[in-house]
Amino acid sequence: MRPFTLPKLNLRKISRNFKQSMTGLAKGGFQKIFEQIDQLGIKKGVDQLGIDRFIQQCALLAAGSGAITGAGGVTSMLIGVPVDMINLITQQFRVTLAISYHRTGSYKIRFDDFFKIVASSLKVDAGMAMTKNIMEEVAEKLMLNIGSKTAERLVPVVGAVVGASANYIFIKRVADNLMKEKVTKIDI
Repeated sequence: MRPFTLPKLNLRKISRNFKQSMTGLAKGGFQKIFEQIDQLGIKKGVDQLGIDRFIQQCALLAAGSGAITGAGGVTSMLIGVPVDMINLITQQFRVTLAISYHRTGSYKIRFDDFFKIVASSLKVDAGMAMTKNIMEEVAEKLMLNIGSKTAERLVPVVGAVVGASANYIFIKRVADNLMKEKVTKIDI
């Protein structure tokens, strides 16, 4: 039996793909994900479950895609990382909308106002103007969350635990930041 060895990684290619992904998210990917979220469904979920259980549900959904991405090592990671990234962003957006509704009583929010809340929850200075640079910085922070545990996700089974834990903790941390700092209402 051959010992397990990690495949050689082309860092230039990874860096180039990383930058292209950030640019793609900043150019409209965030807005597309936002537009797919049913804001009335978020309201109903918070009303039925309560804010804490809704946040828990989102964290578990994020953990699920993290586990799947890391379960099969390199093979599942190559296919799963883009799906995991989209799910992680979706769950972050759902948590942000839920906390905004919980705080303000209003479940309908425009993308520009919403994204200022997202940027603030990630400690990105959004100011009053929505710019491509702000969106790129948010994309970078999100991708760093996934990338920070990439090496550990390469090992089957261990990768599933690492991926699930990283995603779960990320969503819970975002929710904690939003709940503590009350960054859920934007003055327009």
